[in-house]
Amino acid sequence: MINTRYCLVLVLSAAVMVGVGQVKNANRGNEAAAMFNDPTARDSLAISAAETGWWKQSVTGQRRRVQKWKKATFGMFVHWGVYSQYGNVWKGKKGGGYAEHLMRVMQIPRQEYLDSAARFNPEKFNAEEWVILAKNAGMKYFMITAKHHDGFAMYPSQYASVYSIKSTALKKDPLMQLAQACHKHGLLFGFYYSHAFDWEHPDAPGNDWDYDNPGGDKLLGGANWFDSHPEWLPKAKRYVDEKAIPQIKELIHRYHPDLLWFDTPHKLPLSENLRILQAIRDTDPAIVVNGRLARTGDRNYGDYLNTADRPEEFYPVPAGAYWEAIPTTNDSYGYSSTDKNHKPAAHFIQLLAKATAMGGNILMNIGPKGDGSIDAADVTILEGIATWMAKNKESVVDVTPSPLSRQQWGVITKRNSTLYLHVFKKPKGERLTVGGLTMAVKSISLLSSKRRIKGHTSDTAGLHIPLDQIGDDWADEVIAVQLKRDSVAPESNGLIYVDVQIAENRLLSFYAKQYGEPMKFGDGKRDRYYVSGWKNSNQYLGWDINVLKSARFKVAVRYVKDVENTGGDMVLKIAGKEINFTIDPASPKSSYGNSLMLGQIDIPAGKQSMELHVKNIVGMEAVKFLEVVLTHD
Repeated sequence: MINTRYCLVLVLSAAVMVGVGQVKNANRGNEAAAMFNDPTARDSLAISAAETGWWKQSVTGQRRRVQKWKKATFGMFVHWGVYSQYGNVWKGKKGGGYAEHLMRVMQIPRQEYLDSAARFNPEKFNAEEWVILAKNAGMKYFMITAKHHDGFAMYPSQYASVYSIKSTALKKDPLMQLAQACHKHGLLFGFYYSHAFDWEHPDAPGNDWDYDNPGGDKLLGGANWFDSHPEWLPKAKRYVDEKAIPQIKELIHRYHPDLLWFDTPHKLPLSENLRILQAIRDTDPAIVVNGRLARTGDRNYGDYLNTADRPEEFYPVPAGAYWEAIPTTNDSYGYSSTDKNHKPAAHFIQLLAKATAMGGNILMNIGPKGDGSIDAADVTILEGIATWMAKNKESVVDVTPSPLSRQQWGVITKRNSTLYLHVFKKPKGERLTVGGLTMAVKSISLLSSKRRIKGHTSDTAGLHIPLDQIGDDWADEVIAVQLKRDSVAPESNGLIYVDVQIAENRLLSFYAKQYGEPMKFGDGKRDRYYVSGWKNSNQYLGWDINVLKSARFKVAVRYVKDVENTGGDMVLKIAGKEINFTIDPASPKSSYGNSLMLGQIDIPAGKQSMELHVKNIVGMEAVKFLEVVLTHD
């Protein structure tokens, strides 16, 4: 997994981002500021051939092709390989970054890595158990690493007979067993395939410790080596012809997958990425292909967009866009014995609800151990999700976003005439208000118990539900609101409700309107849900809010200052009032969020505007803003 440029995306247009390693400098050369190709004259013929021919033809079947994936909503991602037996520890030394990058981080020679494969003996591997865990957690699709960056095929490939599962102690095909288990239990099945990185092949990008190859930590020839050294390109083409395309076709013919998932396209020129995609479309046009195979800054040739790895918040994508995010249970994708940062099941339940409320899918990753067992911490998370899903699955699987405005207590999903209110933060006081919901209501009930809620009322502000009849689910209490007819309120137009009964009213920069030159979005990880590229006073952020009850609020801003000697004077305008403040350029830098209390302000009830302006900037750009927070005691 790797970093990407953070930008707003359009359907079949530029896409997005990925994770950071665990250890400083672990991903230098591997990580990228932009995970897409800037097309050059070399690529123009390939682009023209695609957009006037095979790709244009494939787009006509995209909607039909992608619907099966879209309806599946929630999937299991599995990173499993030779590296799994080491748990990110090699010869007593801890690896850095993602565990599946052990070979690169520790610069393990190709032959030594191959020799280590003989020790890979997953005696506890049970495909049925893996798939049942996914199914019970409400997952409807399953993705397994057929070949990761280490170049090792986790199946008996005829195009890498030595560098494949044949060289391990496991003499059966685990991918065939997983495919059969998925088909048996009704899950879509697919593969992750590293097409651009391959650390075993002498002609592929990435391995610069065994070979003088570009694309690795040494950055031989630069990030865009195929532009600076076009004479090296025939080697990479040979790898694509001899291994990448043949293995992808082999996977399609052998396993008949529903889905294919790719990564790191920037390691090859766009023309090669398009050639691989064309081979897939020629072999099986019904396969769903993710958005990290072939893309430029303004065009995506895959079926859907990949937004973020390990996200906590989602930046906005246009309505109707197909997109997916890939959280993982801790901070690594492959199994890491040293990474104990497992999130609770509630984290993933709420993440799934937030994604589906914005029209997205979640592909949640686990990293099984080298012996084939799943880490106990991962099992606990999956079983926790399963417990919640047993009663609430209909609120997050194959649903659509609600057109209602953003609420501070949680999010809203929709199916036909039913709204699902996902309550993450139960308000104080006597009632929960669904701002803007003025449609006639037929009934309201708790989804988990089917118990009817009585005594609800409506007025011009919205729907009011008695709090004493709402449960306290440990992750997400879901309230089903049955409307009298399948109609919706007017579009929210970005309106955000502010509720005095909620402890923290968060106004994320992701959901602000941008004025002036567009800013870029962070990838949504912890303390990375910011905007950046704020370079002049003509740019500013604006929120349209609707305050349910007039009150005095404490006001704070949160931001990331990851560059020294940046800061300046700002002004926050709320309901006709101004709060001036300064971020001290001499304050220390940090990649974590900083909070600055600005004081208190009286905000009247009703619709208000809030704007964040910069008066002067110290440094090349303003600090990266996360959010404005309004609290009421």
